This record gives sequence, C-alpha cells and structure tokens, in this order.
Amino acid sequence: MSRLFVVTVASEKGGVGKTTIATNLAVYLKALHEELPVTIASFDNHFSVDQMFALGPRPASGMAELLQGAAPPDLVRLGQYGVQYIASSRRLAAPAEAPAALRSRLEALALEGLLILDTRPILDWFTEAALLAADLVLTPVKDRAALINAAALRTVLAGAGRADRLWLVPSLVDTRARLNREIKVGDFLAFAARERDYQVTELTISKSPRVESLASGFSSRILPVLTHARQTAVHGQLRQLAEFVLARRSVADSMTASPLRVAGQRLAERRLVAACPVCGEPAPGAAAHLFFDLRSRRRGLLHPECFEMLAEGHDGSQFSGPDDLLVLELTGPGMLDEGAGLQLHRFDASDRLVASEQVADPGLSPFRVVLEELTGRDWQTARREWVLLTGVVGPLTESTRQAAWRALAARRRSVLREAMGKYR
Repeated sequence: MSRLFVVTVASEKGGVGKTTIATNLAVYLKALHEELPVTIASFDNHFSVDQMFALGPRPASGMAELLQGAAPPDLVRLGQYGVQYIASSRRLAAPAEAPAALRSRLEALALEGLLILDTRPILDWFTEAALLAADLVLTPVKDRAALINAAALRTVLAGAGRADRLWLVPSLVDTRARLNREIKVGDFLAFAARERDYQVTELTISKSPRVESLASGFSSRILPVLTHARQTAVHGQLRQLAEFVLARRSVADSMTASPLRVAGQRLAERRLVAACPVCGEPAPGAAAHLFFDLRSRRRGLLHPECFEMLAEGHDGSQFSGPDDLLVLELTGPGMLDEGAGLQLHRFDASDRLVASEQVADPGLSPFRVVLEELTGRDWQTARREWVLLTGVVGPLTESTRQAAWRALAARRRSVLREAMGKYR
C-alpha cells in the first residue's frame, strides 16, 4: 500500500478561493493520473464537496462520524469524476484528543493516493488538525489581509517542525490590476510574501467571472473548471497547481526514514550555488561577495575580481565599504511587454539608499548571463526579480561566512522596502 499524501487547503480569511481550489484540484489530479486514488473531505458546513462530487442519496455518515471515531466501512464513497469523497456534516464537535490525532484517524481509513482537506476560514481545532495532518499546505492569498493571516498557520506548523510544508498560492488576482504603470498587484503580493520568508508558487489563480458562475447557478450542482471553463486562464493555472502537488508528492515518496532532514538537505543543496556565477570556478575560499536571490532563495559566493570585471563602468555598483549592500532589480520580459530593465541600488551600512543606476541594454550586457546563474532562471521567464550582494567578506571561514549570512538576513527586509519605496 502506498503512503497517503495529505494536502490541506487552508486560510483564515474567507473569500480567497479556498474551496474552489480544493474541489477543482481533486478533479485535475484525477484527470492527470486516472489510476491515482484521489479523495476529498471538508470541515466546513457549506457542502460544496457534496454538491460537486455526490452521487445518489445523501450518505448516512460523514465527517462527524470520522471525528467521533466511529467511521463505518462505507464512509469513503466514490463520487463524480472518479474522485472519492467523505460527506460533509452540518455540525462537528471537536474530539477530546489533541488536533495531532487526526492523522491517525485518517490512516485508519486505509486510504491510498492523495487526500485533499478543505478547511474553515478560522483557526479552530479542525483547521489546526488539518494543518498537522498535512504533507502539503496550500494557502490562497488574494490581498494583504490574507497574507498577514497566513502567519498564524505558519506558527502552528512551525510548532510541529513542519513550516516547510506551507506554500502560498496567489489567488483571485485580477491580472489587469496594477499598483502603478509597472507593478502588477499579483507580482507585488508574491514579492511581499517572499520578503516574509514564505514559499510561494510560481503560478497565480486568476479572478474569473466565468469560474465564479459555476457555483452560483440555479442548480444545486457545482461544476468543475475542467469540464465547464476550459477556455479560461484558470484552466491552465489549476492544471499547473495539480502538477505542482504531484511533484511535491513525488519528493515526499522518495524520502527515507527521516523525511524532514532529507528534505532540508536536498533543499539546501539545491539552493546553494557551489561555483562563482561569473567565471564558473569553485567558490572562493579567501574572500568573496555573498549573494542571495529573493524568489528562489538561492545563495552563494562571487569572486571579488569577477565582480569588479562585471561592474566595470557602472558607478552605481561600486562598493565604498565592506558593509555596503548592492540590490540588483530586474524587470524581466516575463513581466512586461516592453523591454527588460535592470537597475543597481547601493545601500550604505545604515541601509540608506546612496546610489541608483539604470543599466543600458541589460539583455546584451554581461549582467544577463550572470543574473541567470544567480537566479537559476532563464532571462525570458523573469518577472520582477531582486538579488542582494554584500561587500567583500573575508577572511572567509565557516564562522565569518555564517555571520555574514545572518547579517544579510537581518538587513534584507529594510533594504528591499527602501528599494521598492521609490514606486510608492
């Protein structure tokens, strides 16, 4: 029997598309892998799961019986689109057990494949239990309030050593909405989340009147995007989200007896760049600039002589001291229809912006290749990217290196806020 992979969709804020994502995700996962068992259940009492998946008369048992520890053999039923479901219950009573006990209740059902848990828009016993039972937590965010509320979910997961399972999904974002001529609301939302050290999916679930209408007709049946809104952008976005979930499940299945340790090691190895991004030679051992990419969390070292060659002719990138920071701001072709732009912002030891410079024709300059190495992304897929570069750190020992990383992390937020302040 394969290990059950639990995906919890949770947000303390209502109206962010949580249930729409949970129900449609089940349909898309089943469509992508017909042989994979997919089950869905909800702690909410709006019966959206039943209205999309139920076949035949209403079952006599559902989520209430699961929580009471009296689950009958037919608790999990086969529903529409090949998705299994557990019937919702209007009233749920929290068991006397701790929320962490839910996982064992779910394991007792002998389910295989994937289980999707939809939650209430409140952090109560049921939502906390769903968070602690999850192998992956997807939190839709549509605005600043939803982003702030995500902190409470992260606190619950961090208390169990599982904060790395939380991913934010920009949701119900109007792709036409902009803070100003250059910055889209969705891109700013993703930036603000990464600034707060959240993991954010590369995809965004767009706001779509057509998709909203699928749950607001005269019929009691809720229709999936896959069958009734394939012409919308949301169709492709939900497919991407399903592929993301399958990829996370694949990573979890490949782990050994200590999943958290192995996952942390693999993630650290993937994010640590071993070679200088300019010359490709091994990272320096005597002295170096440290760099950090906000989106990918990639970090590494850059030879001082390589940086001098790269920055030649750019006064805005010249460090005046070891405590200076340089911020590389890229507006990539993937974000705007117009040409890409690159600006260099230098900050002093007090995190004050002291110089900015626009790089002419960045796509034709050495910065293009170097930025692809720094971020791990092709130039054409870049949107608004932020890379931080420290002054020279040396002599470079393990202790000085770690101290420099900690100092960069402590200064990162104030520096990036100052860099973005010029648009406000």
